[in-house]
Amino acid sequence: MQSSPAFERLQVIATISIAVGVVVLGLKYLAYHLTGSVALLSDAIESIVNVATAVITLLAIRWASKPPDADHPWGHNKVEYFSAVVEGVLIVIAALAILREAYGAYQAPHLLEQPWQGIAVNALASAINAAWATVLMRQGRAQRSPALAADGRHLFTDVVSSVGVLAGVILAALTGWALLDPALAALVAVNILWSGWRLVKESVGGLLDEALPSEQLTRIRAIIAANAEGAIEAHDVRTRHAGRTTFVDFHLVVPGDLSVTRAHDICDRIEQAIKAEVAGASISIHVEPDDKAKHSGIVVL
Repeated sequence: MQSSPAFERLQVIATISIAVGVVVLGLKYLAYHLTGSVALLSDAIESIVNVATAVITLLAIRWASKPPDADHPWGHNKVEYFSAVVEGVLIVIAALAILREAYGAYQAPHLLEQPWQGIAVNALASAINAAWATVLMRQGRAQRSPALAADGRHLFTDVVSSVGVLAGVILAALTGWALLDPALAALVAVNILWSGWRLVKESVGGLLDEALPSEQLTRIRAIIAANAEGAIEAHDVRTRHAGRTTFVDFHLVVPGDLSVTRAHDICDRIEQAIKAEVAGASISIHVEPDDKAKHSGIVVL
């Protein structure tokens, strides 16, 4: 298993996520116990998912840190996309459980018990979640970890829905309108269903080797054009993401009489330029003689 500081940092962050999730879950369940609010129960159910996904994220990061082997020559980075898909499925299951509770409360509405104590406890849990979601999203981007970033985005969605729940529970406590409680729970379910769908969609894109965004691809093409002096053109540029690694491959057309050493120097120069711009880039260049030129693609400056 790789022992790089980056992977060690990711594992520490993922481990802390589990502890934070357990604390927040305990606080949110206490808030439900104090109030009997099905909306606060929905918030607690989502926190169960948060703990489960934090565990999955840790396992995914540990697996992704394994070095390439004979059976997996490209490494294990894509396991992080699988973990994000599992998170999305768990979110959907949680949403369905919340809808079930909301329907039961709609059929038998009741006034809230000790609403202000429960609101205070839930607000504390939401503040902890907000702080930690910010850490996860920043570290996920900085460390190029899809699993960590997905966990942070899901947690932030939980914070947004928690704020809505708190506002609604406060309104229900002030007005005594019992039906507002299950209505809020149903809204929470719809919100996290949407979050789960977006998470699964994004992760499936990574599993299917989706190309880089057009802005990044344009930048890479410009780098190739600016650093391929001595070549004629580059074509068939392909890109994809796999966890922390960005794969770039293309064909480079050079004059037929160019020496192997000179062609190799051009490739080295292009690779260094791309890696300076794209962290974690893995680059493959297929060198071709001038009779293979397509007179399209990237014209060398």
